[in-house]
Amino acid sequence: MLLRILLTGLLGVLWDGVTAFGGVRLVDGENKCSGRVEVLRHEQWGTVCDHGWDRREAHVVCLELGCGLAESALHEAHFGAGSGEIWLRHVQCSGHEASLTRCAVVLHSDAYCTHENDAGVICSGTLLMPTLTLLSPHTVFSPGEAVRFGCSVLLGHHLSDFHLYKHGVSTPLVTQRAEQGPTPLLSSPPSNSINITVVELLTPHHWYNTSTEAPAGSVIKGHNFNITCSTPQQYPGGSFQLRLIRSNGTVRQTLPALSPSVTFTFPDAQSSNEGYYYCLYRVQMGGRTFISRESQPLPIAIRDPDPVLSPMVISWIVSGLTFVVAVVVIIIVAKVLCNKEKKPTELERETRTCVDNTYVALSINKL
Repeated sequence: MLLRILLTGLLGVLWDGVTAFGGVRLVDGENKCSGRVEVLRHEQWGTVCDHGWDRREAHVVCLELGCGLAESALHEAHFGAGSGEIWLRHVQCSGHEASLTRCAVVLHSDAYCTHENDAGVICSGTLLMPTLTLLSPHTVFSPGEAVRFGCSVLLGHHLSDFHLYKHGVSTPLVTQRAEQGPTPLLSSPPSNSINITVVELLTPHHWYNTSTEAPAGSVIKGHNFNITCSTPQQYPGGSFQLRLIRSNGTVRQTLPALSPSVTFTFPDAQSSNEGYYYCLYRVQMGGRTFISRESQPLPIAIRDPDPVLSPMVISWIVSGLTFVVAVVVIIIVAKVLCNKEKKPTELERETRTCVDNTYVALSINKL
């Protein structure tokens, strides 16, 4: 059996080298992709004997003519008997040849052929639609993660290339050779589509706000402050997480990402709020959780308020001291003026009268 195959291939090569074949055509069928098989040799069309004629030879003819795959390999002049020479007898194809005339033939076959044995084919007219499957267990992926697809088609061993396309992109993302064979002459209809999602999370930004009298990087104890987390790239159902790392552990808070930014509010700053704050964005999609990188650390220190009197209290104290000094000065001056040119016996009476008048005058001026 092995010797026969080797002899068949060798004779086919010799036959191809010493003969001058032209093209192949289908005649008397319902359309250009069905009919009696005829080949051109020495500018004369002739038929093909149906001895050894099967689906492999029919596939070669259909692919050569751009008619898809063979649906039937027909015998006994199914499309009527031809005329002229029977150019090929007992053709032996593997199914990968670029042309029927490239297949091996048995030159000296004992089978007797007439035009009642003319071979014919019915081609599909187009390649069958392939089926695309997702081999990866998920439909949602992170950037750089591997995705595995499978592409198959009925009678796929007669195809040479599979091309994987992304919607809206004209060039294939991946081309996979199915088997070694001739360059395909036609393309199949597109397969079914599969949607996948690539979740690309950006690193959030964050900042804080507090009272203006607080030094940079700090919050005054008892004052309120807030921290805002923001990211431009978001997905449905996402959330922001604020993480505080302090000396005695880690504290986490989470808010839904209803907008590109969320604000975490702290109404009464205490020592427990001191530490390093980080923001991250997370979302659950397709049964998987995706988390962004953490933002840069935001250090916040809690400071005690300065023990300084308020400006209003200071103003009251200064005004009161000024008034007291003024009263003392006036009394002293009044005593000096009233005691001049007075007799000693009248000094005490006049001094009291003068002082009393001074108090009256001072009270009037104050009013």
